[in-house]
Amino acid sequence: MSKLIKVCGMRDAENIREVEALGIDLMGFIFFRKSPRNVEVIPQYLPSAAARTGVFVNEDKAFILEKAGLMGLSHVQLHGAESPQLCSDLRAEGLKVMKAFSIAGPQDLEGVAAYAGCCDMFVFDTKCPGVGGSGRSFDWSLLDAYDGPVPFLLSGGIGPESASQLLAFRHPYLAGYDLNSRFETAPAVKDAAAISSFLKTIKEHTDE
Repeated sequence: MSKLIKVCGMRDAENIREVEALGIDLMGFIFFRKSPRNVEVIPQYLPSAAARTGVFVNEDKAFILEKAGLMGLSHVQLHGAESPQLCSDLRAEGLKVMKAFSIAGPQDLEGVAAYAGCCDMFVFDTKCPGVGGSGRSFDWSLLDAYDGPVPFLLSGGIGPESASQLLAFRHPYLAGYDLNSRFETAPAVKDAAAISSFLKTIKEHTDE
């Protein structure tokens, strides 16, 4: 079964076109001032085939809805300490909600269940001093303790060389993969050729 592919941290119009043309499913735009991939100006081109996903860190509902309206977002990814109530409120506005959790040990999965009824998808990322973008992966075997029911994207440190490891990783709720810094030539600039090669390897094996 094919897995979803999300490419996060996009900003440049031509790069957006190039990456979207590869047939990815979701494209992430980061609205976090401390990130080198922060979107300050709406790109001159926005994807029409890939679902537009806004990434937020501890922002309020009004700010998120403002950006969703300006960018035509269909999905929001919440990467901070947002409450289940905020997730429910955003869903009520017609948005698909993805809640990210930073994983370093078994204890980091303990709070996940509280979000099961108000999120469409989870994102399991590597715990690091900042907020994502570490370029490092976590011990995926920790996810053996996760028994659903919300599907998840695997994130954190996935690079061009990760395809074989990803194909070996099995989980009943694994929905797909979130690609970011390891596919960049500069912050917010993705190497489309590297992504294309990665996708070819993944799809050759998952479509069998």
